Amino acid sequence: MRSKPTDVEARLWMQLRAGQLQGLKFKRQVPIGNYIADFVCFASKLIVEVDGGQHNGSKHDEIRDAWLRSQGFVVLRYWNNDVLCNMEGVLTDILHHATPSPSVPLPRGEREAKPSRRSSRITESPSPLVGEGLGRGGGSLARKPPPRESQP
Repeated sequence: MRSKPTDVEARLWMQLRAGQLQGLKFKRQVPIGNYIADFVCFASKLIVEVDGGQHNGSKHDEIRDAWLRSQGFVVLRYWNNDVLCNMEGVLTDILHHATPSPSVPLPRGEREAKPSRRSSRITESPSPLVGEGLGRGGGSLARKPPPRESQP
């Protein structure tokens, strides 16, 4: 899979590559420990996974994600259908979670990405988006948004 991405991964990569998503630098098919992340933004310690139906309820994915989180990463998982039918929602959700972490040294030659306008910190809270049956994991688009805080 490292040399030949799925069609859905290739579609998302076209949106993430070359800093196209607000200057965030993503890499694809990156080995991290014993695992290979579909997409990773080291500046934000953010991993994005695109999953087919075979991942539904996967214990291996739960163990993998727990280990990646223990290494300081936020792991977002999206179903193939999310990427195909709601690319804008997926990208918005990624931006919501993507914020540079000042305590993380960047890999050699990397520059720190600018923070997202939507968020000033890394979080695993759900996106403010609402959709039915979309997303899973930390970046689930299926959950309702938290109540808005009133402006003073």
